[in-house]
Amino acid sequence: MEEKFVIHGGHPLKGEVSVSGAKNAAVAILPATLLASDVFTIENVPHIDDVVVLLNILKRLGAKINFINRTTLTIDTREVNSGNVRIKLAKRLRASYYFIGSLIGRFSDVGVYLPGGCDIGSRPIDLHIKGLTALGAKVDTDYGIFHAVSNGLKGTEVYFDQVSVGATINIMLAAVRAKGTTVLINAAKEPHVVDVANFLNLMGAKIRGVGTDIIRIKGVDSLHGCNYSIIPDQIEAGTLMIAAAATKGDVLVKNVVPVHMDALTAKMLEMGVDVQEFDDSIRVSCNKRLNAVNIKTYPYPGFPTDLQQPATVLLSTALGASVIVENIFESRFKHIDEIRKMGAKVTIDDRIAVVQGVERLTGSQVKASDLRAGAALIIAGLMAEGTTELYNIQYIDRGYDHIENKLIALGADIKREKVEEESIEEFELEFR
Repeated sequence: MEEKFVIHGGHPLKGEVSVSGAKNAAVAILPATLLASDVFTIENVPHIDDVVVLLNILKRLGAKINFINRTTLTIDTREVNSGNVRIKLAKRLRASYYFIGSLIGRFSDVGVYLPGGCDIGSRPIDLHIKGLTALGAKVDTDYGIFHAVSNGLKGTEVYFDQVSVGATINIMLAAVRAKGTTVLINAAKEPHVVDVANFLNLMGAKIRGVGTDIIRIKGVDSLHGCNYSIIPDQIEAGTLMIAAAATKGDVLVKNVVPVHMDALTAKMLEMGVDVQEFDDSIRVSCNKRLNAVNIKTYPYPGFPTDLQQPATVLLSTALGASVIVENIFESRFKHIDEIRKMGAKVTIDDRIAVVQGVERLTGSQVKASDLRAGAALIIAGLMAEGTTELYNIQYIDRGYDHIENKLIALGADIKREKVEEESIEEFELEFR
């Protein structure tokens, strides 16, 4: 049954909260275990729907999954004997394409349903195909299947026409078992790209230059199991930081890597938010109306596109007009129609949104159109006067580990409820 969040706004968030493991690292690291026939122990795994789907796919492939506790598990891939991932579950998330990169070096024939995920604009897989083809694989996407065949991958130079996190990780996964050296040029530098490379190196891969735009990978004959802890989620940390400021709260966000938050921190300081950094935590406090700022999204270390929607909500009540430029995805303003229902004044021209700050938002019925839009609407509900009902929260569960529990612990009035489906039989029809 569908669920919704019911949020009674106006409660400042106060206290301490810990960030879960990074979604975007986890969804690549879990498929990466298939590169070896061995046993892995993975810690700090976020308990989110995308991870649940990936674990079920791994189990269908023959892997044995055992939870040690809620966030630590072991994966035994020794009985996986096929690269056939033609499992309909794969359609439910974007990261399913990582099975191609993970399995093509171990099996000669790999297939997976074309990936799904949030509708936030065009996210073609042409760069994945270009990289795999350069390594020597024959790739096609007929009949809705991402299919790759190889008689042995060979290292080469791959230039990405544009920065792509997914393609960088996928080609890196494939290249670690290719013969010779692969050089990825114009590679993505996001923290989760670095985390995946660190995991692969612990498995026995030889990857250098990760975190820069040129990555060099010397192929190895085999890889082995390892113990690894996933980094904290940069986007969840940012969401919680924004929520603290939006509610005029005072929150210590723990289990973070402060340098990963530099772009957001800089903008929040510009707005007038008090941000204090410690070794592995950030304190955010605010007791005044914020200043308008301008934001442009860029690949890391620029302002993250995944935090654009929450930041837009934060600026909806700032003093003056803010200009938001979305340079990554062309359909990432879908949340704006919803916050307009709550009183926000925003105009959109292609990839540019102008946010004219209002004194307050008011509660309304709204619906999430994607993962980060859902997070933005939670923040809108927390800062609004009155009650907000947020629907389509299944998008939020894809990437946030029961975020309502963390917010409740900080003093938020938010609860998850079942959506009662109205039956037409309950009403007497007046017109025939």
